Amino acid sequence: MTDIAAKAERPSIMTFVKANIRDYALLLSLAAIMVFFQITTKGILFTPLNMTNIILQNSYIVIMALGMLLIIVAGHIDLSVGFLSGFIGAIAGVLMVTNPLWPADLKMGTVPAVIICLSVGTAIGAFQGWFVARFRIPAFIVTLAGMLVYRGLMIAMLSGRNLGPFPESFQALSNGYVPDFLAFMAPQGINMFALVVGAIVTFLIIWSNWKARVLEQAHGMAEEPMELFYARNVLIAAAFLAFSWIMANHRGLPNVLITMFALVALFMFITTRTTFGRRVYAMGGNEKAARLSGLNTERITIAIFAIMGALSALAGLVYAARLNSAQPKAGAGLELDVIAACFIGGAAVTGGVGKITGVVIGAFIMGVMNNGMGIMGIGIDWQQVIKGAVLMLAVFLDVYFKNKP
Repeated sequence: MTDIAAKAERPSIMTFVKANIRDYALLLSLAAIMVFFQITTKGILFTPLNMTNIILQNSYIVIMALGMLLIIVAGHIDLSVGFLSGFIGAIAGVLMVTNPLWPADLKMGTVPAVIICLSVGTAIGAFQGWFVARFRIPAFIVTLAGMLVYRGLMIAMLSGRNLGPFPESFQALSNGYVPDFLAFMAPQGINMFALVVGAIVTFLIIWSNWKARVLEQAHGMAEEPMELFYARNVLIAAAFLAFSWIMANHRGLPNVLITMFALVALFMFITTRTTFGRRVYAMGGNEKAARLSGLNTERITIAIFAIMGALSALAGLVYAARLNSAQPKAGAGLELDVIAACFIGGAAVTGGVGKITGVVIGAFIMGVMNNGMGIMGIGIDWQQVIKGAVLMLAVFLDVYFKNKP
């Protein structure tokens, strides 16, 4: 009788899909957009070179979106991330290309310059968070002021000119590739290391999903129908293995892809398995209740803004390394793509809701759209119109499904 009752209580596939429509709609949207542009670009989208370009072009968006999710979940917003990343790139240019503090032949090396830039970004983020937390000034105002300040400092520091080129060791941060340590095992033109890494990552993801499923079943919490669970994991495995094959047919795994993947894994762990992550979500759900329950909301606010500052600095370094120069227009408009990626990825406007996987998918939806429309020759004006419409639709759907009885 118990087994019969348990089976009766389990939701059907359609019921479960309706209850989780936003997550499935996001995946289906990304798949539909990729298929659409693969057709309209006559097969260019999925070529190894173009897929690598999509990774390189959107790596800094994904990096900043991870921190922005914490900011939005906590009920805040950060408008300064674009020009903060450009300002950090300018600092890197001054330190490594032309340093006014010592002779040109004593330019700072890559490692100390990167450490200084990351430290400056973290300190700036913490400083902004302190204003928000201590004086209760809306984050919108604090970061808007910061955006103007960093833009002015960047232009003043660069004197309206580009600084470059950077050392090759610094360029490798964005433009470098992981060597094929298994080249002896594969025919020429195939990066065996990329295939092996892709297979290992795919196995780990499927194994992790299976372990989570077993744990849910042991506690009677498994709601996803088994058929849907199998289908979802088969599609995940197929996508990762196909992506690995595409990368293996070019130059292998870009360094920035490894960095991005490591950060995604780290932030998934932080948001789902740590006390700090749970406190951020609790504060975003109801800050007053969180504060009354004993949470130090000021410290949490400063911490998430410091994390955002560090990620903005890292994104600025990746951006500068990709362009091989520090430019006075760097970072313009990046904050809009970062915020859009979060909202398209399912983050709630009111805070308290959002997933790392959704943000990554949202970032790549924006990235594939930018890349595909560029290949099709659509002007920047209409690109902005289309991206704005997609963002508006995402926010509308979020509010609609939240208010739907």
